[in-house]
Amino acid sequence: MPLPHIRFVDIIDIFLVAALVFYLYRLLKGTNVMRIFWAIVTLYIAWKAFDLLNMRFCSQILGGIMSIGLIALVIVFQPEIRKFLLMVGTKTQLTGDSIKKRFQFWRTDLGKRSGTNFEPYIQACMHMSQSKTGALIIFKRSNEVDELVSTGERINAITSSALLENLFFKNSPLHDGAVIVKGNEILAARCILPVTSRTDIDPSLGLRHRSAIGVSEQLDVVSVIVSEETGAISYAIGGEIHHNISPVQLRHALEQLIENDTSVNPTDTSPTPDKQTTQS
Repeated sequence: MPLPHIRFVDIIDIFLVAALVFYLYRLLKGTNVMRIFWAIVTLYIAWKAFDLLNMRFCSQILGGIMSIGLIALVIVFQPEIRKFLLMVGTKTQLTGDSIKKRFQFWRTDLGKRSGTNFEPYIQACMHMSQSKTGALIIFKRSNEVDELVSTGERINAITSSALLENLFFKNSPLHDGAVIVKGNEILAARCILPVTSRTDIDPSLGLRHRSAIGVSEQLDVVSVIVSEETGAISYAIGGEIHHNISPVQLRHALEQLIENDTSVNPTDTSPTPDKQTTQS
């Protein structure tokens, strides 16, 4: 029996399908929809097996279910499809900021391209950690955050440590919710964020941490959290949260993830996750 001829296009086809399955798995990992996804995969494999064995009756039944199921799939997976398209759009979009950063990358004096002063954020997080003041700060990266800003109160002020601490002070009318920042500017406060629907995260995490994870799943942002229970500082990016980091580690992470627009988390800034996870 001669071996099948494999073309270069076939290799590309297999690679693209594998990449699509990988992104779907990342998208659905930890959600209840994962069970539905595996059920559909099982039905599809059974359909193809019946067709290969020439079991026409079973093949026709499963074929009808699969054809009707395509409509049901769009309904069931509507939130996941939206998140998938947002993820693809985030990776491929060309905004003014992203073009500017790519152009600046080729400058010889890279040390002068930093424009964000992270000192007020570090100082504020350190003070709020000591006083156990709950806080949630969302740092804009490549995505536009107008939709998030519209859910809160516009601030449009230059960032300072005192202003951030006042916004999150427990008696402040703006302390509940998230603060959205861009560079050296506070855009809005008391903003409402999407909450993650994942079931594989620590159940002891409160709403503040779940919101930080949720918004980082849907948008290209970095979420910094200060726990109201323990004062521990954490940050989330790409749906992954890193607990109990020091102010030095936070500064390094912000410089790498925001100023340098790194798509993945730097390994030297990720501390070993603490076994005692914090609550918001």
